Amino acid sequence: MSVRELIKNEVDRLPENLLIEVYDFMQFLEVKKERNLLAKASQELSAPSFQKIWDNEEDAVYDNL
Repeated sequence: MSVRELIKNEVDRLPENLLIEVYDFMQFLEVKKERNLLAKASQELSAPSFQKIWDNEEDAVYDNL
């Protein structure tokens, strides 16, 4: 039995008041996933701009730390 099927079976047995909490948690996980994707995309987009700052002779000594 897959994890998806196991979860569905458990959800089917829950009372309505707990289903609301499960749904809220699922929404939280979705928001967390989106936030992480946005943060990663932001980092990737800003990397070229910071590359000039990170790669310079004056700060080369810090590259080995």
